[in-house]
Amino acid sequence: MPFKALNLHPALIANIIKLGYEQPMPIQSQAIPIVLAGKDVLGIAKTGSGKTASFVLPILNKLLERSPSEKSRQPKVLVLVPTRELAIQVGNVFWDLSQELPQTIKSKAVHGGVSINPQMKAIYGLDVLIATPGRLLDLEGSNAVDLSKVQILVLDEADKMLNMGFQKEMQEIFEFLPTKRQNLLFSATLSKALDGIKRVMLTDPEVIQIADKVEDVSLINLSGFFVSDERKGPLLRHLIKEKDMKQVLVFTSSGYKADNVAYKLTKNGIDALSIHGKKSQSQRTEALEQFKAGELQVLVATDLISRGIDINALPYVINYELPRSPKDFVHRVGRTGRADKEGLAITFVTREETHHFKVILKKMKRYMEVVDSKEMVF
Repeated sequence: MPFKALNLHPALIANIIKLGYEQPMPIQSQAIPIVLAGKDVLGIAKTGSGKTASFVLPILNKLLERSPSEKSRQPKVLVLVPTRELAIQVGNVFWDLSQELPQTIKSKAVHGGVSINPQMKAIYGLDVLIATPGRLLDLEGSNAVDLSKVQILVLDEADKMLNMGFQKEMQEIFEFLPTKRQNLLFSATLSKALDGIKRVMLTDPEVIQIADKVEDVSLINLSGFFVSDERKGPLLRHLIKEKDMKQVLVFTSSGYKADNVAYKLTKNGIDALSIHGKKSQSQRTEALEQFKAGELQVLVATDLISRGIDINALPYVINYELPRSPKDFVHRVGRTGRADKEGLAITFVTREETHHFKVILKKMKRYMEVVDSKEMVF
């Protein structure tokens, strides 16, 4: 099915073609007609499946159908996201798809880590506001935004927002919103907590669940090494240099460890930067832009920040430390092996983590050969 079959405005179709997209992804072909019909949607599909465009396109289409309203601090569309990086990423999609439309549709991403004053000024005249919960409440508390006229509410990566403890902030935000509105909830997983908020927030929703397919991960080559904690650093540097790796995304379990790993890589002549929640927004943005442009060899990140890292042809992912859950492991390795490009995901496992690692592999339904690095010289 081509995008033209989805009854989108010709100007939107033109933008889609300019961006190089030919066929809609499954989540897009199913969600777009439902959103256009004004129904509530619960969309479940893995990260990288095209969820963002599945709500951006119909929202822009609906805004084009309405008469332009007077400028105010009352956005018609609110998109809530869990992280700064995802706010920027969603904002970029709205920007890319709203170029050269018959009428101007203004969108803006607001988040913490930067001055609030420019964001307060930018809200005037906005049609679409993309926000992290904390910064949105700051803006509302400063009377910089009025949410009483929101017609469409989107929760993007809702599973992460709930896991990161945003329930209280989200409930506060809901109180500022009108009761009558269209609600769109998108998530990578359907957890019990998410099911609870679905019952509270959605009215007779259309549920779209795109099942993960075996072929979705077929381009990801998995390998692993049994290695002690003290030998992880030397092994990481050995692999990067031996394989002449470029664009390597390394995952750690904490910001402190990310800083430490990046520091030691740099000290040993490997260009690396860390990215995590305690970094300033300017540092995070700069590191991410350098990495995406291929100007930075290694980016060391935490799971939280990884939600904003979306690179179609990322060649390498290295799990320096195992995540707590199998879902996070799948999310990590899923950063590579995209756009029909093969990718390599390498995992470091200590002997104490063997059982936990087996549980992860069982959940993934994948086999991985793990080499004992004890005899390796590096």
